[in-house]
Amino acid sequence: MSNTSNPNYHWWQTGVIYQIYPRSYQDSNGDGVGDLPGIIQCLDYLSETLGMNAIWLSPIYPSPMHDFGYDVADYTDIHPLFGTLADFDRLLDETHQRGMKLMLDLVPNHTSDEHPWFIESRSSRDNPKRDWYIWRDGLPSPIRAERSASGDEAGRGVGGEGAPPNNWLSHFGGPAWTYDEGTKQYYLHQFVKQQPDLNYRNPDVVNAILDVMRFWLDRGVDGFRVDVIGLMMKDPEFRDEPPNPDWDGVKPFDSLDHIYTANLSEVHDLILQMRAVLDSYDDRMMVGETYLPNDKLMLYYGTPDKLECHLPFNFQLILAKWNAAGVHKMVDDYEAALPSDGWPNWVLGNHDQHRLATRVGSDQARVANMLLLTLRGTPTCYYGDELGMENVAIPPEKIQDPPAINQPEIAHLVGRDPERTPMQWDDSPNAGFAAPEVNDLWLPIAPNYKEVNVANQLNNPRSFLNYFRKLLAYRKATPALLWGSYSSIDPGSRDAQKNCFVFERQADDQRLLVVLNFSPQDQKLSLPGLGTGRIALSTNLDRAGEVNLADFNLRANEGCIIGL
Repeated sequence: MSNTSNPNYHWWQTGVIYQIYPRSYQDSNGDGVGDLPGIIQCLDYLSETLGMNAIWLSPIYPSPMHDFGYDVADYTDIHPLFGTLADFDRLLDETHQRGMKLMLDLVPNHTSDEHPWFIESRSSRDNPKRDWYIWRDGLPSPIRAERSASGDEAGRGVGGEGAPPNNWLSHFGGPAWTYDEGTKQYYLHQFVKQQPDLNYRNPDVVNAILDVMRFWLDRGVDGFRVDVIGLMMKDPEFRDEPPNPDWDGVKPFDSLDHIYTANLSEVHDLILQMRAVLDSYDDRMMVGETYLPNDKLMLYYGTPDKLECHLPFNFQLILAKWNAAGVHKMVDDYEAALPSDGWPNWVLGNHDQHRLATRVGSDQARVANMLLLTLRGTPTCYYGDELGMENVAIPPEKIQDPPAINQPEIAHLVGRDPERTPMQWDDSPNAGFAAPEVNDLWLPIAPNYKEVNVANQLNNPRSFLNYFRKLLAYRKATPALLWGSYSSIDPGSRDAQKNCFVFERQADDQRLLVVLNFSPQDQKLSLPGLGTGRIALSTNLDRAGEVNLADFNLRANEGCIIGL
C-alpha cells in the first residue's frame, strides 16, 4: 500500500477522533462510575485493537455534577470521582507513548454556581467579580407595576423580585434567569440554574479562560473541544427574542428564534484570541461545538488572515433523515460551502444525541460507519459505536439527565442517558465495565451486552467490531481516503439515485469508489464510464475481487469500497 505520511497535513486532519464519556468507559475502583485509571487500562484497546489517532474526553473537572461535569467548579483540577492530576498526567503520558493525541472538553460559556468566581460574584453587588457573570434587575410584573405606580411597592431591583429581565429560555427547560435573594437580582444561565453564564464582555473573564487553556496546554494536552462555542456572547441590550414561526410545538426552547443568545458576531473576536493561544504552541487544535447550517457554520473557520476553529463541528449527519438522496445532497452542499482553506469534518454520534445504531437501524449501522470513515475530512467516533451499541431504555427511577428530569413530559425526546450507558467489554456481570460484585452502576447496562461486547465480537471474524477495525485500518493505509479529493457520482437508474450514494476519492494516481446502499433491497448500479474495479472492503466482510461497474449489484444494506 502507498506511503501514508504527508508533511502537508496535520494529525487532526488525517486522524480519527474517538470520544470517551469518562463516567461510562471503565470503572477501576468499584464505585460504579468510570475514571481515568480505567481509561488508562483501555489504551491498548484504543491504540492497538482499534487504531485510533486521538481521544477526546468529556469533562473531568471538579463539579457538583448538576450537568455531569459541564458545570465546572474548578477549571484546573480533576474531580476525585475520576482520579487526580497525577492520574491525568499518567494518562496523557501513556496516550502519547502509544502515538495518540489527547483532547479535553473546554466549557467556557458557564461555570458551576459553586465555582469560586461565582461565589464571589454572588456575595454582593460591589464585589470585584460581580461583573464576571451576567446580572440584571427584574422587570415589574403587572401587579408590581401597579403598586409601584401608586408608591406601595417598587417593581424591580431592591424593592422586589419582579419578572425575569427578558424572555430568554434555558436549553434545559424554563426561563434562562434565576433570582438571587441575597443581592436582589437575576443571573443568566442558558442551561440548569447551577450553571451561571460568564460575561465575556469583561476582559478579565477572557484572560482567565485563556489562562485555563494555557494550564492544560502546558501539561501537554493536544487540543480542545469547545462546548457551545457560539453562546459565549449575548445581546448587550438584552432584547426579547422573537417567536420562532417554524416551531413545531414540541420543545419549549424551540419556540423562540435565538438571535440574541447565540452566534453573535462578537463571538468571533473571542475565538480569535483562543486560536492565538493555541497557535503559540506546537500543532494544537480546537473543535468548536455549534449546530448551524452551512452558511453560518463556515464563519467559525474564520478567514486566512484571522483563523478561528480548526474544525467547527459538522453535525449534519447526526441530524439527517437517513436516506441516500438527502445525505448525498447534504455532503455535496457542505463540500461546496467550505472555504478553500477549510478542512471538513463529520460526526455520527456523541453524548448529546441518540446512538447511531438506534437512529439509522442496526441494518444500516455498518453503511453509516463506512460513510463516516470514507468521506473527505476528519471523522469523530463515539465510544461503543464500533460495536453497534444502541440506546438503552432507562427506568424512570434511574433517569439522571437534567433536561429529562426538568421536562418529564418530553423526557423521551430530550433525555441523553440512553446514549451514555456503560461500555460493553465482555459478557460478565456489569459487562466488564465494573467488577462483577459492583451492585450500583451510575446507569444500567444494555440488556444485549452478552452478545454486543468487545470480547465476543473480537472472536467473530465478521462481527461489527472486526468490520470497524478493518475499515479503519484500510482508511489509515490509503492516501485517497486520508487527503484525497471528493466527487459524487450518478449511480445510474432512478431507483439507484434514490437509494444509493456513490462517490469517488482520489489522491495522485490512486482512485477509490465508495458505493453505499441505504435501502433494504438490492440495487443495480450502472457506472459504464468506470470500467472494472476491485472490491477492497464490503460491509459484510464476505466479498472481494474484480467487478464490472457497468452492471454492478449492491446487496441490501451493503456498502463497498472499490479500487479503480
